[in-house]
Amino acid sequence: MARPKMLKLPEVLEEIDMSRAAFYRMRARGKAPRLQKLPNGQLRVSRADLDAWWERCEQRAAA
Repeated sequence: MARPKMLKLPEVLEEIDMSRAAFYRMRARGKAPRLQKLPNGQLRVSRADLDAWWERCEQRAAA
């Protein structure tokens, strides 16, 4: 079984066109995609979590 694609935080920030500071503000409000912290301290976002987050954003925009 293939492991899920994990994106580095800079890749996520580039895809969503957002600064790191804005992302962390959104995260503090509980509105950001779920982050996973690796044992070495690096942060990752799974492709599935990011896609689900995009879907929720689209649903909120349509409402």
